[in-house]
Amino acid sequence: MPILPIQRDLFPENLLNDSGDHALGTAPDEHGHWVAFYTLARREKDLMRKLEAAAIPFYGPLVQRRLRTAGGRTRTSFVPLFSGYVFSKVDDDQRRAALATNTISRWLSIPDERMLEHDLRSIHQLIASDRPLTPEARLEKGQPVRVVSGPMRGLEGVVISRRGEERLLVAVTFLNQGASIELEDVDVERL
Repeated sequence: MPILPIQRDLFPENLLNDSGDHALGTAPDEHGHWVAFYTLARREKDLMRKLEAAAIPFYGPLVQRRLRTAGGRTRTSFVPLFSGYVFSKVDDDQRRAALATNTISRWLSIPDERMLEHDLRSIHQLIASDRPLTPEARLEKGQPVRVVSGPMRGLEGVVISRRGEERLLVAVTFLNQGASIELEDVDVERL
């Protein structure tokens, strides 16, 4: 059982939908621009709670982490996949309101918003597959592939090797970070 229950890491639920309806049911240009909020140390969840209370769209991917205590107990918690970052689609007023939460160190504009949204959608799909994830701090060159079957169908990534096992790396190019899963029973095709 987790120390704390998982909190919402995506608001609103349709923020990363692939259809023409984007955040809060508005067109992309009408609603604002993607930014990356770099939080103060260990304040990602606090920022997400405050953004949700203010009805400001955000995505801060959370993944399950299990730790063993000295007494042999297993503790489960939900931690940010990208430590220090929460992504938000905001207009100028919402950005100022977010900065007023006193949880943000700085904000970064996104040079290629479409690529970021595609990457975030892929990470969200990877987390939703409910398979064990490994955070990847650095990207390495490898064979680009696409998953052709199963719950992760359509996901694109790069094949990498970690500790002798083949893995599928899905990345957020803007951060040069990502997450990977084992490729043992995933059907992929080369791009």
